[in-house]
Amino acid sequence: MSPPPAPARPPAGLCDTCRHQKLIRTGRGSVFSMCLLSREDARFPKYPRVPVLECSGYRSGRASTR
Repeated sequence: MSPPPAPARPPAGLCDTCRHQKLIRTGRGSVFSMCLLSREDARFPKYPRVPVLECSGYRSGRASTR
């Protein structure tokens, strides 16, 4: 018998197309959107409330799944 499918991740808004996003997957299958700008600038939360509708740090680019 195969394991149940992973739950769908809610859309993260702008973060889903931002080059500063990194998806964090937990051992239990949860996925969180982490903002890499938070490492250098305290104005940006490490794990923003989603969906993000506006952000001064947004830069279009491929989202990271590292």
